[in-house]
Amino acid sequence: MPEKTVPRPGSLRELAQLLMSLDNLLVSCMRCGLCQAVCPVYGCTFREADVTRGKISLLENLAHEVIKDANSVDDRLNRCLLCGSCQANCPSGVNIMEIFIKARSFVAGYRGLGAIKRLIFRHLLPHPRLFNFLTGITGVLQGPFLKVANRRVGTSKAAVLKPFLGERHIPSLPSKSFSSRHGSIDTAAGKSGLKVALFPGCVPDKLFERLSEATLKALNYHGVGVFMPADLVCCGIPALASGDSQAFLNLTSKNIQVLAKAEFDYLVTPCATCAANIKENWPRFMASYTETEKKDVDSLTAKTMDITQFLVSVLKIDTTPGTKNSNAQKVTYHDSCHLKKSLGVSAQPRAIIQSLPGYELVEMPEADRCCGNGGSFNLFHYGLSKDIGQRKRNNIVSVHPEAVICGCPACLMQLMDMLSQNNDDIPVKHVVELYADSLPG
Repeated sequence: MPEKTVPRPGSLRELAQLLMSLDNLLVSCMRCGLCQAVCPVYGCTFREADVTRGKISLLENLAHEVIKDANSVDDRLNRCLLCGSCQANCPSGVNIMEIFIKARSFVAGYRGLGAIKRLIFRHLLPHPRLFNFLTGITGVLQGPFLKVANRRVGTSKAAVLKPFLGERHIPSLPSKSFSSRHGSIDTAAGKSGLKVALFPGCVPDKLFERLSEATLKALNYHGVGVFMPADLVCCGIPALASGDSQAFLNLTSKNIQVLAKAEFDYLVTPCATCAANIKENWPRFMASYTETEKKDVDSLTAKTMDITQFLVSVLKIDTTPGTKNSNAQKVTYHDSCHLKKSLGVSAQPRAIIQSLPGYELVEMPEADRCCGNGGSFNLFHYGLSKDIGQRKRNNIVSVHPEAVICGCPACLMQLMDMLSQNNDDIPVKHVVELYADSLPG
């Protein structure tokens, strides 16, 4: 269980408490430098300031550095994907994600939050109906602005939006989100005897609604009852990654209140980032919750898992390697950082792929190296994100697959962009899509 000691920055006293708790974590780092070998940002820039050890050196004198140049400190801290590669490979077991989250909260608490981020985190994400309405309008109006970039990958580009999107190749928005299409769902357990709360997550709900549809199809096929209230909100990771712990707590509390109303056995999501955030970061703010919320968080985090983990480890679906068809499609698999390094889920997605007779799994080099998306990192450091993504693309094409499979919607978006920009006719799919396609109906 992660430390439950992240205070909510606001007053000077709270900032001081946050700084002191940060100091207690920094002493564990031995400066061994092993993080260099696995850091995707350092792998592109070879700058000491971009690797974990360099950032920790900065944080040891954080108060002085922030007073001297808060914007520079903020930029250096945000040149990080929060992929967890350094923490997963740290011989000292330093809780690096905890350190970076606290440091970003301290800097955001000191310098304040930008108007656009404040608007998104505090006035859009907490209101699902408004969020659905705006994405729906955008989905309807986007047509004239988009030009197909790669039909097989499923991407478009928009010259008129280049000032905002740059050179990105993007998937088009659906006209209706998954949650708008289904509203509230509350079905009883069937033959499985189990009921789950389905947490679609923002990206699988608004952009890749097909992932949520595939998840729902798989659950229905196995007789799993589904509870999905219409008023679920963002899991909070965009706000937390930007240091806005106030917005994060607001989103978390809303979700806790909604989910605590129902009885279910597991909380399941097709978004590895959502699952990792709920299990790792929701408990970090125990001091800010009510006593009732604390009990609910303990219960929810224990029940949370990725859809592939649920299918294999709980439902015990048949993962016997299938006899491959003569025309089996050659696919490769990318280990999403939050899925493997945070949740420890790596064997289950592969087991699903290998069990399907229509697919032959071929491993790529560096399958678990970060693809470079990192959420807001992709928005504010796209050049670096693209360089990291290019290395992943090169590893993918080296095994000549007909498709690439992953377990995270953010990775899905990044891989589509990279493959499309390189004119690679290689579609990208989520594991649960392959599995759902194999089911009747």
